[in-house]
Amino acid sequence: MSAPISVVVPVLGAEGLGPCLAALAEGVLEGAVCEVILADAGLDPRVSEIAEAVGAALVTAEKGRGRQLAAGAEAARGAWLLVVHGDTVLGEGWARAALAHLHNAPRTAGYARLAFDDTAVLARLTAGWANLRSALFGLPYGDQGLLISAALYREIGGYRPLPLMEDVDLVRRLGRARLKPLATLATTSAERYRREGWLRRGGRNLGTLALYLAGVSPERLLRRYERR
Repeated sequence: MSAPISVVVPVLGAEGLGPCLAALAEGVLEGAVCEVILADAGLDPRVSEIAEAVGAALVTAEKGRGRQLAAGAEAARGAWLLVVHGDTVLGEGWARAALAHLHNAPRTAGYARLAFDDTAVLARLTAGWANLRSALFGLPYGDQGLLISAALYREIGGYRPLPLMEDVDLVRRLGRARLKPLATLATTSAERYRREGWLRRGGRNLGTLALYLAGVSPERLLRRYERR
């Protein structure tokens, strides 16, 4: 049986890609990953150099995570898609957890538990809230990764070309019943939280989610987001 998973990584630049890609090597060794696709916005020439160096496919799309992810998924050949952000590192054992999900829950999508690369108390509390939100409301963010069959991805309409909230838009169409936690961890960068402050950044994210769920368009949310 050939490796079933195409990994799609949306990227804007080369920073942070090294640890992300290194963690994905486990999937190749475990026979889980057939290809890694970097969905690039074309802003940093180093991305193409990295893709060539590690043997990843490179797909270029207009800047915007929704557009980039849609382009990467369209190019994928695997029966399953695993979306991993470029500043996120999957924990040891993730490939076995992914393969177990494929066999045990093939009609659902999987997501990892969130952690930050920071030991601060507020980092643990913020990650704890994200994991609770995912479990109670079926709203994991893209930082937690998303494992979904290509068939189910197409069935729900895939990623839409949204400038913001493309991850929430997709999992809302999936619905809580078709989302399952994976027995693995996704550690993501806390750089923006450290730069802006944990409470300020967390409040900003929560406010953006609330406005989106209330019906404010992603385009308006992006303008609000960029003004701050």
